[in-house]
Amino acid sequence: MATIAGSLMRSLGAVAQSMAQAAPTALRGVSQGLAARVTPSGATWTPQTTSVRHRYHADKLERGPLMKNYGYEEKLHTKGMLPHIVHGKRLPIPMYRPRNCWSEKRALFGQNDYIDILGDRSLKPTDVSYSVPHWLRGFKGNEYQMLLRKRKLFHAQMSRYQPTKLTQLNKRIRKLYVHLNQKTRDYYWHKA
Repeated sequence: MATIAGSLMRSLGAVAQSMAQAAPTALRGVSQGLAARVTPSGATWTPQTTSVRHRYHADKLERGPLMKNYGYEEKLHTKGMLPHIVHGKRLPIPMYRPRNCWSEKRALFGQNDYIDILGDRSLKPTDVSYSVPHWLRGFKGNEYQMLLRKRKLFHAQMSRYQPTKLTQLNKRIRKLYVHLNQKTRDYYWHKA
């Protein structure tokens, strides 16, 4: 065992000596220490040096604040309620024009609401509800009845020009049919 260790030390010493003769500047750390023990000139061992990024905090403060996002231009407006003034001009704002409160549309709004009470009973409120489709004027009932009425009136037209809408209408009618027949209370079953 001692002979193996001795031969190993001798071979390491020989390698270190050959390296010291070839390039003494390349030696660093432990290999330089081994070479110092073996070489007859007695060169001293120098420790391996490491670079420190920030040696002193004061040096860091002298350089000023750390620059973050340099060159980034903020797109969002964070300066309050004022408009963006990038090109030196204010943003275009439409001119204020007051509404004409006495236009025909605004002045006559709701004039026929109480026509059945205040009129001569020749007109009904359903006759003057112009914004409602003609097939819904004066209609009373739930959604199922309304959709049945719509399908009865427009089935031929929808099957030709709007087949997808007709399919959706039939699906909704089927769903409401099941709901009304199975999920809602029937008050007449106990009288049978």
